[in-house]
Amino acid sequence: MIYLDYAANTPVDKAVLDTFYDISLNYMGNPNSSHSLGDRARERMEQSTKQIARSLGAKESEVIYTSGASESNNLAVKGIAGSYLRYGRHIITTYLEHASVTGSVTALQNNGFEVDFVNLTENGQIDLGHLKELIREDTILVSVCYVDSEVGTIQPIEEISEMLKGKPHCFFHVDATQAVGKIPVDFKNVDLMTFSGHKFYGVNGCGVLLKKESIMLEPLIHGGLSTTSFRSGTPVPALAAATEKALTIASEGLAGRFHYVKELNGKLREAFGKNSGIRIITPKEGSPYILNISMKGINTNQLQNELNKAEIYVATKSACCAPNTVSRPVYAMTRDRKAALSTLRISLSHLTAQEEIEQFLHCFGQALKVH
Repeated sequence: MIYLDYAANTPVDKAVLDTFYDISLNYMGNPNSSHSLGDRARERMEQSTKQIARSLGAKESEVIYTSGASESNNLAVKGIAGSYLRYGRHIITTYLEHASVTGSVTALQNNGFEVDFVNLTENGQIDLGHLKELIREDTILVSVCYVDSEVGTIQPIEEISEMLKGKPHCFFHVDATQAVGKIPVDFKNVDLMTFSGHKFYGVNGCGVLLKKESIMLEPLIHGGLSTTSFRSGTPVPALAAATEKALTIASEGLAGRFHYVKELNGKLREAFGKNSGIRIITPKEGSPYILNISMKGINTNQLQNELNKAEIYVATKSACCAPNTVSRPVYAMTRDRKAALSTLRISLSHLTAQEEIEQFLHCFGQALKVH
């Protein structure tokens, strides 16, 4: 088996799973219970929260636990809209966003909000000049992903943040799901940041929303105590501890993993560059963890199936995208519908062996011959 779909999900690190198991067994109390078992569970929960916050340059009080990045994105986008409606109904986002962001802004649009999509440059970064033109007095939210999940473009977060300074009622939300644990990320330049542990070898079911202390959010879930008033639900120390462990491991190995994956990415680029029928969509300065290509006249769903027969697993688009539709990010970058209909996303890991890349390229070449 050769797994090259790490942007969709990553295998749980054994040390993370051991942490989840140990905390589940040894901290049975509800952290909100007013007895000693509850106190013990709450203290362990707070330990995890403190470490997660420290790793990303946030305060402990700025960490909100959710069921995943999709819920975090919904809470960030809809929460701002609900709390700051009196200041405006204008939202700015991009065509690169995950479905949980575009779905949230579409729902708001159906309820009277106005949404603008900022233009992209050829390398997939947002056009800062166009963003400046779009910002209005009634703009309450700008939502931009740190790293696009289909193409891997890294956005200029600091420059966007600088542009929004002096606008006290315009908040900056960053979906950092494909960034945290892979590239250096710091919360100081944004107002809201979302991510999920299962993208960096944590367990599924635990997402995080970092929210600046001064910002209010209209909750999606009401009633019941939790670690915060912004998201109800019984706190789960084991999920928090597992996410903490995954983030610690990823942070400690960040530079080495990045360098290794960049080498793998370079090998793929070199091989694809020899085929005139393959167009490399991901910019060279993008995240090395994601490589998006487009192929003229190739049905990539069939190509994916051929690779699947050889137990090689890649994606055609983000796992959350509807089948047989254009890749929105690729179309936004290229304005080429055919290119956006024939994309393949290869996502890499420090777990990917050099031999696996060679085997993939061989099988990929054989599968192309079928078409």
